[in-house]
Amino acid sequence: MTQADLLILLQADLNLLSPDATRIAQLEHLIQVARQLISREGAVLQEPYSAEDAQLIIMYASYLFRKRATDEPMPRMLRWALNNRIFSEKARAADAT
Repeated sequence: MTQADLLILLQADLNLLSPDATRIAQLEHLIQVARQLISREGAVLQEPYSAEDAQLIIMYASYLFRKRATDEPMPRMLRWALNNRIFSEKARAADAT
């Protein structure tokens, strides 16, 4: 999946059917921030994204969008998905050596 695919999926997830240019710029920025924060946690993301990686990016970007209004902590489902992604990557690296 490409950046354009991620944007479409994020719009659908947030139920933003006809966002204006300013909102699209914000969503693109949130996707970029989500990718950087996921990478900072230790996961390696590469384009084209797998369906699993794309979903993780969308979940994280959606959380960032909603967090600005509610200031809620990271949802448990997102934390588990992120941890599973990181641990499975580390397990594959350990098995390769």
